[in-house]
Amino acid sequence: MRLYGVGSRDKEDTEDNYNHQPPTTNYQLPITIMELRHLRYFIAVAEELNFSRAAERLHMAQPPLSQQIRDLEAEIGVRLFDRTKRRVELTVAGRVFLEKVRQLLRQIEQAVEAAQRASRGEIGRLSLGFNSSATYSVLPTLLKAFRERCPEVVLDLHELTTPQQILQLQQQQIDAGILYLPIDLEEIELEIVSVLKEGMAIAIPETHPLATSTQISIRALSQELFVLPPARLGSGLYNQIRQFFQQTEFSPIAVQEAIQLQTSISLVAGGVGVALVPSSLQNLQRAGVIYRSLIEPTPEIEIAVAWRKGERSPILQNFIESIYEHFSVEMLHV
Repeated sequence: MRLYGVGSRDKEDTEDNYNHQPPTTNYQLPITIMELRHLRYFIAVAEELNFSRAAERLHMAQPPLSQQIRDLEAEIGVRLFDRTKRRVELTVAGRVFLEKVRQLLRQIEQAVEAAQRASRGEIGRLSLGFNSSATYSVLPTLLKAFRERCPEVVLDLHELTTPQQILQLQQQQIDAGILYLPIDLEEIELEIVSVLKEGMAIAIPETHPLATSTQISIRALSQELFVLPPARLGSGLYNQIRQFFQQTEFSPIAVQEAIQLQTSISLVAGGVGVALVPSSLQNLQRAGVIYRSLIEPTPEIEIAVAWRKGERSPILQNFIESIYEHFSVEMLHV
């Protein structure tokens, strides 16, 4: 692509009527729709170095094109072309201007594309809270499904308890949460879809006398020490475990509290006690720990995805749609 050279003579653009001296000014060119068009006219003339060919390329008459270039030069206060009866050349200023204008137009095109992609939820960030048991059940599938749909969205993942997720949803610190049901809603309205229901299992040390049993009755553990979630969590998993103990009229001997399930399993491995955990936690294979089902029916532990009611950012909408595509979900009204 030539930046300067010999071009054909244009009838309408003689040396007298084009080679004017634009006024010198420090005026800064504002970028408007008209001026962007001026810049594209300038590029066409700079690449063709011939006003007739540039006008033909732009599907316009030559005189208006010549006037547009004169207006542009007057606007920025420098001469962009030297024109004689035989040739059109870029000035030094014109060559520099051409390079910068090409960069500018590329940036504008990229900005338009980025804005369009953002409006479709293809780029940006999604802040997602999740509870610890989701790591071993629904979280990997959720993340994979969303990654397939929106590979360039940045995910900010935060491991949080259910009350922490409710608080951060209320404070708009996360966009959605993967949490235990039921939840108490007082100061925030949420839309919720249930994505998993599962039972509970008992985690015991592999050296435990009952390790050879395939099923264990909770009453056989009446003398065992239990690692339990703290009562202050007050919802979700804690309530389900408490409900199970009430249904079976069982009073556990609590030895240690643990907020995160991984911590509970580590304490079981260390011989501190036994722990009731969601069945999906059996995917966490920890040396020194085995899992056994319980003879007594256990309450269902329900995991759901929640987000602020009425919020429909494009990225969040894509996340929600990926949930519906990969899970048999149940929309809950709370």
